[in-house]
Amino acid sequence: MKRSEERATIRLTINDQLSTSPPVALTIAGSDSSAGAGIQADLKTFGALGVYGVTAVTCVVAETPGKVSRIEPMRADIVRAQIDVLAKAFPIAAIKTGLLCSAEIVSAVARAIVDLARKIDIVVDPVMIATSGDQLLQANAIEAYEKELFPLATLITPNLDEAAKLLGQTIEDRPAMEQAVCALSDKYGTAILLKGGHLRGDQAIDVLFADEKITEFAAPFVRGVATHGTGCTYSAAITAGLASGSSLEESIRRAKDFVTEAIRHHLSWGSVHALKT
Repeated sequence: MKRSEERATIRLTINDQLSTSPPVALTIAGSDSSAGAGIQADLKTFGALGVYGVTAVTCVVAETPGKVSRIEPMRADIVRAQIDVLAKAFPIAAIKTGLLCSAEIVSAVARAIVDLARKIDIVVDPVMIATSGDQLLQANAIEAYEKELFPLATLITPNLDEAAKLLGQTIEDRPAMEQAVCALSDKYGTAILLKGGHLRGDQAIDVLFADEKITEFAAPFVRGVATHGTGCTYSAAITAGLASGSSLEESIRRAKDFVTEAIRHHLSWGSVHALKT
């Protein structure tokens, strides 16, 4: 049985179980001290969408929106240990990866989930660059992604900057997005969702290439909002949909609506001094 057929069977089983217990999704990502991105954003998203979230922490990030102060990676063996113990204790229905920091952690994650990847959906968000522009991923980790983790993915969700780094070329408009998403899918042999939120325009457009076809997901661009963690929330919402038994396209469509509404109804904090007064 093909991997896609096995996953479809598992989705049907998950749907049968939903009446008695929520589906379980695993996020393998960094901890964001401001709770707007990383595992904190993932858990909030999972909970909002009716999915029970479990976590494997890869690093601790001291940050606030717009500023990354320090990143402290976990040891690769403790990352692996978290995944192993969770896989034995919970009926994990889908996995997403976020910030993995180093080549050693990428390799440890790939080895830990290789058996699960034959049965369930894996969403890889190749977190490389923060919205603030801070580099989050060690340079040698990209090769580990390409050789070890990308081959396990059901879906890879790069933004424009990450796609440009993976392809070695800039992506400046909608036609270039289509070319890039096809090139990435051909290069890595899996579905690609290219997020175009950084392009200027009235629409925030993302492009999926899967099953030899391009599908566009568009929503009105919400202006005047300094976003933080939208990529984490988006990929977590997709993972929640897959864990709940939805198809890839439907999971992305619902996730797009979810993250758009999250941006539209965002919380706005004042400065620290303002909060004290």
